[in-house]
Parts: sequence; structure tokens; C-alpha cells
Amino acid sequence: MGLLDNFEKGLERAVNGAFAKTFRSGLQPVEITSALKREIDTKAAVVSRDRVLVPNTFTVRMAPADHDNMAGLGPALIDELVDLVQKHAASQRFQFAGGISIALQADPGLSVGMVQVDSRNVKGQVAWTPVLEVNGKRHPILKGRTVIGRGSEADLTLDDSGASRRHAEVQWDGTRARVRDLGSTNGTQLNGSPVKDAILEPDSVITIGRSRITFRVLAQATPGATDSRGRTDPATERHDMGGFWGPGE
Repeated sequence: MGLLDNFEKGLERAVNGAFAKTFRSGLQPVEITSALKREIDTKAAVVSRDRVLVPNTFTVRMAPADHDNMAGLGPALIDELVDLVQKHAASQRFQFAGGISIALQADPGLSVGMVQVDSRNVKGQVAWTPVLEVNGKRHPILKGRTVIGRGSEADLTLDDSGASRRHAEVQWDGTRARVRDLGSTNGTQLNGSPVKDAILEPDSVITIGRSRITFRVLAQATPGATDSRGRTDPATERHDMGGFWGPGE
């Protein structure tokens, strides 16, 4: 299965997985992702033989009622949109000028069910933000190590009787991650196989008891990024539904 096939599967997960909320009418999350994908493909610019540049800052406009519905999905929606945009760009060998920024905006001029995407290139450094995803909720990883377990002393606490109080840890040095079992009773699995200590690749799945924990790395734009005219991009300085949240994001 190719990367593009995986991207389309990701669209299904965005609607049926993390966002299993059905709207009888109005805009669907999958339609936002499709609009972002079309915007990227349309705005792709060939800079050189080996470099195709695409926008990295997006404003997604929709009717106020649709915006209220999307805001109800919480920050995980922006995380998923950024993740899928990043994967689509990778599948097409596109490149960004900086971190990915997506903002949702209510537009009274649009009817319910309609979506409009505006985009531009914003230059800036990319901050790689590692997260652990449990039951659709993402937890930022601490620099150094993050302990996972059932006990209150763990950095990431699991409500899982199959987990030890200090079950495993994820180490992050700023560029790479490792997972290490801490002598747990029931052991730790990485992508379905028992593990004691191993490199943790993006989108790997750690299994502890009944809990499945997905490791992701989100490409986040750093504050103070500038657009092509040298202006500071305000979207990089907000982290709510109306602002920026990237890889994770």
C-alpha cells in the first residue's frame, strides 16, 4: 500500500476514529481535509528540479454553525488535520518553507456545508513536537524522559489494571525517541512485539496492558515566523481552535 493510500485511510480515521461524531447536516471533518489537500496540490510551485514548494499556513473558513461544530471536536481536530497534511505532502514529495499552521475561522458569508481555504508560505524554523496519543488524546512528551504507568507518580497515568505503577518510559533527546520497559509485571510491546529497550519511530504503537499508545512527531512552526514579505505571522503565536497547532503536531 502506497503513501497516498495511507493518506486516504487517514481521512477515514479522522472521521470514524478520533472524531466519531456525526452531523446530520453541515460540514464534515473529511471535507476540510480534502479541501486542504486540493489547496496544496493547486498551489504547488516548482522551485527547482528537486524542490516543489507548497503553502504551510492555512486559514479554513466556514459558516459559523459549522465552526461551532468543529470547535466542539477540540484541539485534536487541528492535530489530525496537520498530521494528514504533512503525510500528503510527503507522499507527493512536496516541501514546506516552515512549520504547518492551520486556523479555523467562522465566515458569515458562507452557507452551512461550504468550506473555503486560503493559504500562503510563511518562512520559519520547524520545532518537532513529540506526543503520545492515548484514546484520541495527545500528551506532549517531556524533554528527557516521560514515565508511563498506573501510579500517581507517573508522568502519563493509565487507568489500566494491566499496567504497573511505573511500567515504561519514553526518552526524548530533542531529535530521537526510545521506549524502555521499567521491569513491569506484564511487559511492554512495541508494534505487537515484546520490547525491553528500542528506538521509537514516528507512528509506532506501544501496548501496555489494554492500552495502546501511539508515538507521533508533529512539525510545529516556531513563534515569530515571517511570511514572504517579512511580516510576523500571528497564527504561530496561538494554540487554540482559532489559531495554530501543528506537528502537532
